[in-house]
Amino acid sequence: MKHFLMNWLILTIATGITAWLIPGISTIGDHAWVAYGSFALFMALINASIKPILHILAIPFTIFTFGIGALIINALCFELASNIATNVFGVGIIAHGLGWSILGAIVISIASSLLSGIAAD
Repeated sequence: MKHFLMNWLILTIATGITAWLIPGISTIGDHAWVAYGSFALFMALINASIKPILHILAIPFTIFTFGIGALIINALCFELASNIATNVFGVGIIAHGLGWSILGAIVISIASSLLSGIAAD
Protein backbone atom coordinates (compact mmCIF):
# COMPACT_ATOMS: atom_id res chain seq x y z
CA MET A 1 0.00 0.00 0.00
CA LYS A 2 2.87 2.34 0.82
CA HIS A 3 4.38 1.77 -2.63
CA PHE A 4 1.04 2.60 -4.32
CA LEU A 5 0.64 5.81 -2.29
CA MET A 6 4.19 6.89 -3.11
CA ASN A 7 3.58 6.15 -6.80
CA TRP A 8 0.35 8.16 -6.64
CA LEU A 9 2.13 11.14 -5.06
CA ILE A 10 4.91 10.98 -7.66
CA LEU A 11 2.37 10.79 -10.50
CA THR A 12 0.46 13.73 -9.01
CA ILE A 13 3.58 15.89 -9.01
CA ALA A 14 4.54 14.68 -12.50
CA THR A 15 1.04 15.52 -13.72
CA GLY A 16 1.36 19.03 -12.31
CA ILE A 17 4.69 19.47 -14.07
CA THR A 18 3.17 18.20 -17.31
CA ALA A 19 0.16 20.51 -17.15
CA TRP A 20 2.47 23.43 -16.42
CA LEU A 21 4.87 22.66 -19.29
CA ILE A 22 2.52 21.63 -22.10
CA PRO A 23 0.06 24.21 -23.43
CA GLY A 24 -2.21 21.56 -24.99
CA ILE A 25 -3.05 20.03 -21.60
CA SER A 26 -5.45 21.79 -19.26
CA THR A 27 -7.19 21.13 -15.97
CA ILE A 28 -10.89 20.72 -15.39
CA GLY A 29 -12.22 21.80 -12.01
CA ASP A 30 -11.69 24.59 -9.52
CA HIS A 31 -8.60 23.28 -7.74
CA ALA A 32 -5.65 22.22 -9.88
CA TRP A 33 -4.10 19.84 -7.33
CA VAL A 34 -7.38 17.97 -6.94
CA ALA A 35 -7.47 17.59 -10.73
CA TYR A 36 -3.86 16.35 -10.76
CA GLY A 37 -4.52 13.94 -7.90
CA SER A 38 -7.66 12.45 -9.43
CA PHE A 39 -5.96 11.96 -12.79
CA ALA A 40 -2.89 10.46 -11.10
CA LEU A 41 -5.07 8.07 -9.09
CA PHE A 42 -6.57 6.56 -12.21
CA MET A 43 -3.23 6.65 -14.02
CA ALA A 44 -1.64 4.67 -11.17
CA LEU A 45 -4.49 2.13 -11.26
CA ILE A 46 -4.17 1.76 -15.04
CA ASN A 47 -0.38 1.46 -14.81
CA ALA A 48 -0.75 -1.31 -12.25
CA SER A 49 -3.49 -3.29 -14.01
CA ILE A 50 -4.21 -2.74 -17.70
CA LYS A 51 -1.00 -1.24 -19.08
CA PRO A 52 1.30 -4.27 -18.55
CA ILE A 53 -1.18 -6.51 -20.36
CA LEU A 54 -1.42 -4.07 -23.27
CA HIS A 55 2.36 -3.86 -23.55
CA ILE A 56 2.67 -7.67 -23.64
CA LEU A 57 -0.04 -8.00 -26.28
CA ALA A 58 1.55 -5.27 -28.39
CA ILE A 59 5.11 -6.63 -28.38
CA PRO A 60 5.05 -7.60 -32.11
CA PHE A 61 3.62 -4.20 -33.09
CA THR A 62 6.11 -2.39 -30.87
CA ILE A 63 9.04 -4.27 -32.39
CA PHE A 64 7.73 -3.69 -35.91
CA THR A 65 7.33 0.06 -35.30
CA PHE A 66 10.61 0.44 -33.37
CA GLY A 67 8.91 1.53 -30.14
CA ILE A 68 6.15 3.73 -31.50
CA GLY A 69 3.61 1.14 -30.34
CA ALA A 70 4.66 1.65 -26.72
CA LEU A 71 4.26 5.41 -27.14
CA ILE A 72 0.77 4.96 -28.52
CA ILE A 73 -0.19 2.64 -25.65
CA ASN A 74 1.08 5.22 -23.14
CA ALA A 75 -0.93 7.97 -24.86
CA LEU A 76 -4.08 5.81 -24.87
CA CYS A 77 -3.63 5.05 -21.16
CA PHE A 78 -3.22 8.81 -20.61
CA GLU A 79 -6.50 9.45 -22.44
CA LEU A 80 -8.27 6.64 -20.55
CA ALA A 81 -7.17 8.01 -17.18
CA SER A 82 -8.24 11.49 -18.25
CA ASN A 83 -11.69 10.33 -19.34
CA ILE A 84 -12.29 8.26 -16.20
CA ALA A 85 -11.14 11.04 -13.85
CA THR A 86 -13.29 13.69 -15.50
CA ASN A 87 -16.34 11.40 -15.67
CA VAL A 88 -16.09 9.99 -12.13
CA PHE A 89 -14.92 13.01 -10.13
CA GLY A 90 -15.71 15.86 -12.52
CA VAL A 91 -12.12 17.06 -12.24
CA GLY A 92 -8.95 16.03 -13.99
CA ILE A 93 -6.76 16.99 -16.89
CA ILE A 94 -7.50 16.79 -20.58
CA ALA A 95 -5.30 16.83 -23.65
CA HIS A 96 -6.52 18.71 -26.69
CA GLY A 97 -5.60 16.07 -29.26
CA LEU A 98 -3.66 12.84 -29.64
CA GLY A 99 -0.38 14.66 -30.21
CA TRP A 100 -0.72 16.44 -26.87
CA SER A 101 -1.57 13.09 -25.24
CA ILE A 102 1.60 11.54 -26.63
CA LEU A 103 3.69 14.50 -25.48
CA GLY A 104 1.96 14.46 -22.09
CA ALA A 105 2.64 10.75 -21.67
CA ILE A 106 6.31 11.32 -22.49
CA VAL A 107 6.66 14.19 -20.02
CA ILE A 108 4.82 12.29 -17.26
CA SER A 109 7.06 9.28 -17.87
CA ILE A 110 10.26 11.34 -17.69
CA ALA A 111 9.13 13.41 -14.69
CA SER A 112 7.91 10.39 -12.72
CA SER A 113 11.15 8.53 -13.45
CA LEU A 114 13.20 11.47 -12.19
CA LEU A 115 10.99 11.90 -9.11
CA SER A 116 11.15 8.17 -8.37
CA GLY A 117 14.92 8.33 -8.51
CA ILE A 118 14.94 11.26 -6.10
CA ALA A 119 12.49 9.55 -3.75
CA ALA A 120 14.58 6.37 -3.70
CA ASP A 121 17.55 8.22 -2.21
